[in-house]
Amino acid sequence: MFPAPEGVRGIGDDCAVIPRSDGVDTLVSTDLLTEGVHFLRHRIEPRELGWKAAAVNLSDIAAMGGKPVDTFLSLAIPKDCDEGFIAQMMEGYADASRHYGTPLLGGDTCASADALTLNVTVLGECPHGKALLRSAALPGDAIYVTGTLGDSAAGLKALLEALPETPLTQALIRRHYHPVPRIAEGQQIAACTKAGAAMDLSDGLASDLRHILKASGCGASIDLKALPLSPELLDFCREYGADPLELALCGGEDYELLFTLRPGCAPPLPCSCIGRITSGKQLIWEGSERDFKGFEHF
Repeated sequence: MFPAPEGVRGIGDDCAVIPRSDGVDTLVSTDLLTEGVHFLRHRIEPRELGWKAAAVNLSDIAAMGGKPVDTFLSLAIPKDCDEGFIAQMMEGYADASRHYGTPLLGGDTCASADALTLNVTVLGECPHGKALLRSAALPGDAIYVTGTLGDSAAGLKALLEALPETPLTQALIRRHYHPVPRIAEGQQIAACTKAGAAMDLSDGLASDLRHILKASGCGASIDLKALPLSPELLDFCREYGADPLELALCGGEDYELLFTLRPGCAPPLPCSCIGRITSGKQLIWEGSERDFKGFEHF
């Protein structure tokens, strides 16, 4: 229903890309966090909630290889959410704003019937025509991810199942509530002349990889043995009987970068090669007959 104007990239990537007259493209993304869906208000420290709201949006700029510039924040606040909670939450948002040099320039507030909701719009920029896109993968590309997968999902599992608070579960819960947007890494990928497609991992590799494959008209083969799994995740799965592949592929909210590079191109940053882009439309999980699915909102 909403085709983008000529020269503009609209719906379909982590950010819209709007050309300017100075050789720079403006990047714009918006995302929201709703109580009961993205966080549990009675379980999260308000300062962590503020950080997370900013960080997950800054991650969209990272996914495009851009530099974040500033943000806008709108809040829908229920009556049972006291001013102290909101004040501490805004301290966390300010922590992220200061850390990444992204001032808050405005927004809106209104009452909510029951759930606390935060909606963030983030603006960034990149050199004209250099934004990383989901549609740029080609057969033969190697597929990479930064960091490790599944830690955030394990932290959420520990929260939902009220598992004992131990150094292990607390570390994983921290990964869930305190994501780190890979901004520098995104810029390194974008500067690589043989970069292909990219996006950040919010709904799980099994879901997000499919977005790249659909946009690029390709398939992929993923080596499950090559997935980067942290010692903490493996210890957690042994202790609580969880499936590490389920958490790593389907859990979501890792906010690592998923990207491809042309054949023969060495990655410009520490990362893990987990597979290849193929010419067909099929997604193959090497080492399993299961068809993994990521988080689905509806």
